[in-house]
Amino acid sequence: MTTKIGLDAVDALLDFWFGDEPDDAALAEANAGLWWGGKAETDTDIDDRFRLVADLATTDTIDHWIGFPRGRLALILALDQLPRAIHRGTPRAFAQDAKARTVARGGLESGVFRLLRPVEQLFAYLPFEHSENLEDQDLAVELIGRLATQVRPEWKPTFDGFLDYAERHRDVIRRFGRFPHRNAILDRQSTPEEAAYLAEPGAGF
Repeated sequence: MTTKIGLDAVDALLDFWFGDEPDDAALAEANAGLWWGGKAETDTDIDDRFRLVADLATTDTIDHWIGFPRGRLALILALDQLPRAIHRGTPRAFAQDAKARTVARGGLESGVFRLLRPVEQLFAYLPFEHSENLEDQDLAVELIGRLATQVRPEWKPTFDGFLDYAERHRDVIRRFGRFPHRNAILDRQSTPEEAAYLAEPGAGF
């Protein structure tokens, strides 16, 4: 089934993504499979629930969600996270990245992300971590690094892990100017150096 398209869809998406666990570290552990697992059954579930939301996010139909902080967060998820599941392995997985960054940058400029809990702020910042622009990568590391210094002490190991991942993304962009693991998907020719990197265990994201 698909969600209704309205402010109730904001609640449906955020409830699905974050649930009702108040502890950010516990939430990150519980939802690791949803957020980072990349399993086919999870992708199918996301497609079944939120394909309409993801499709409408490519237009201006739900841009009014930016009128309040959690609505802006939901729109970022619809642009940045949902396509990576619904269209995994295709160019459409990254097709809304530029719009996601625009929506995220507007939230930074307005300061509304300060009203979100830390783990929600993390997802508001991920469009910069997904960028192939080094300035965006520097911004992601700065923002996530700031989170890691501000969270509760018991949450710090979790957010230090998020920061490490952001730094690893930036290292790849510093080295190659792009994410080599996207080359095959985007029909880009890998350089010999990129091919050697991709042959390494654990290469890519």
